[in-house]
Amino acid sequence: MTTTAPAPAVAPRRDPEGVRRPSLLRLTGVELRKFVDTRAGLWLLITIGLVAAALVVVQLVWADDADQTFANFFVPSLLPIGLLLPVLGILSITSEWSQRTALTTFALVPRRGRVIVAKLAAMVLAALASVLVSLGLAAVGTLVAPATGGAGTWRLEWALLLHAVVLQVASVLMGAGFGLLLLNTPLAIVGYLLLPTLWSILGGMIRPLRGPAGWLDTGQTMEPLFTPNVTAEQWGRLAVSLLVWLALPLFAGLVRTLRREVS
Repeated sequence: MTTTAPAPAVAPRRDPEGVRRPSLLRLTGVELRKFVDTRAGLWLLITIGLVAAALVVVQLVWADDADQTFANFFVPSLLPIGLLLPVLGILSITSEWSQRTALTTFALVPRRGRVIVAKLAAMVLAALASVLVSLGLAAVGTLVAPATGGAGTWRLEWALLLHAVVLQVASVLMGAGFGLLLLNTPLAIVGYLLLPTLWSILGGMIRPLRGPAGWLDTGQTMEPLFTPNVTAEQWGRLAVSLLVWLALPLFAGLVRTLRREVS
C-alpha cells in the first residue's frame, strides 16, 4: 500500500518589503515634471509665456487708455495659452510611443489606466496654473497702465474667471483626446489644430452646415466664455460641441491606448 504525501502549502505571494505601488499623486507629479524634462516641452512653455506677455505689452503701447484694465489684460492672454498648452499635453502622451518610453512607463506601472489618469490630471493642473499665469500678467499690466496713461482699473467679474477655467481645461483635454486617439505627434497636433478650424470654415461657407456649426463649431461655442455672461442655450451648445470634440476622442483614445500592444 502506498501513500501520497500531501502537497506543501503554497505561501501567499507578498510584495518585496518596502515596495509600494506609486500613488496617483506621485504619478501626477512625475507627469508634471515630464512637461519640462524635454527641450520641446520646456521651450513650448517658454514660448507660451512670452507670447502671453507680449500681448500685454502690445495693449500697453497701442490700446486705448480706457481699455487698459485688468479684465482687458486678462482675457486676451487666455488665447495663446488655450491654443498652445494642449500641444504640450499631446507631446506628453504621444512621446511615450514615438520615443518608445512606453516600454519603461508601462513596465514600472503595468496598469495603463493609472498612467493615463495621471497624465490627464497633470494637464488639468497645468491648465489651472495657466489661468493663474494669465491673472499674474494681467496684474502686471494693470500696475503699469497708470504710468502710460491707461485706466488701470482692477474690476473683474468672478464669472469671467470661472469661464477662463472651463476654457483652458476643455482645451487641454481636447488636445489629450487627439493625442490618445492618434498616438502620433504630428498627426495629433495637426488634427487638434486643423479639424475644428476646417469645420469652422466649412460651416461659414456652406449654408446647410451653418445650423449644425452653431452646435459643433468650438470656435463659436467657446466664444461666449470670453465674456462674463453665458446663457443656458450657450452652455448647451458648448456641451454638445465638447461631446463631439472632447468626450468622443478621449473615450476612443482611452480604449485604443489600453489595448495597443507596446513594442
